[in-house]
Amino acid sequence: MRKLIAVINVIAWSGFWAFGYIALTATELSQRQILTACVLAGLGFLSGVVAYLKLSQGHKINNSALGHTHAQQQG
Repeated sequence: MRKLIAVINVIAWSGFWAFGYIALTATELSQRQILTACVLAGLGFLSGVVAYLKLSQGHKINNSALGHTHAQQQG
């Protein structure tokens, strides 16, 4: 399941960059085509962020491997 979410993440960010570039640099497109490119770029951005958050949700850092120590609780 994580691999599927990772593939969705890559495709979503690719769509964001591709359609965002089209929306920003298009010179001979109609307003409707530019609006469509903006909407597709926005959907790519939102789905990319959601997929990234899903991927990073279960990830925990092993502090002992990084050399960090936690203060001891007193009480």
